[in-house]
Amino acid sequence: MANAVRVEREQGVATVVIDNPPLNVMSHEIFQQVGEAFRSLERDDQVVVVVLTTAGERAFAAGADIKEFPQLMNNPDMLEFVMETHAILRYIDNFPKPTIVVLDGLTLGGGLELALTFDIRIAEEHAQIGLPEVKLGLFPGGGGTQRLPRLVGEAKAKEIMFTGEPVSATDAERIGLVNKVVPTGSGREAAKALAAKMTRHSLQSLARIKQAVDEGMELSLWDGIKREAELFVEV
Repeated sequence: MANAVRVEREQGVATVVIDNPPLNVMSHEIFQQVGEAFRSLERDDQVVVVVLTTAGERAFAAGADIKEFPQLMNNPDMLEFVMETHAILRYIDNFPKPTIVVLDGLTLGGGLELALTFDIRIAEEHAQIGLPEVKLGLFPGGGGTQRLPRLVGEAKAKEIMFTGEPVSATDAERIGLVNKVVPTGSGREAAKALAAKMTRHSLQSLARIKQAVDEGMELSLWDGIKREAELFVEV
């Protein structure tokens, strides 16, 4: 596959664009290309914030590439193969710079699982967002069962996964799945405007805010405060 991921840089903001028509399905190779793009941007001292979006108007990413499933099922190293994708998602989740993703259409399955690794999610008003794997006799295998409950709560996450039904952008905002809903076609500009507010600030501070919140979510309140204090001393 030719490179389906490109990176645009402008005034401290890098925009990563996935272009895999017609529905930007996420193959193993595209996940790898996204990971390579982020590794390059981590080393770029001129980049403060990273925005992810996709080409086209119908879908952000309409799930994993099901054409890979037969090969995957016959792979004796299936677990290792799956964990390679998890390593990329974990890397993006822990990326040491603020990240924003624009959900500009169908955001399903692996597409949502990718979006869940970002700090901030902006949805265009026509977006439909969900984890429909149960309809294929499967269940979310890209971190959905772990990241979604941490974001929207156990009961709502189970409802979304048990039914396989997508939620609207408006409902996604109401339950805390996305930060903001914007008119169709304006998602990228909204993300860039938000990113521009962040680029005014020190990356050293931004990175430690992210680190303190992410690490603190897994700690008790007091242990989280102690970790905050350590990072405060660093900055």
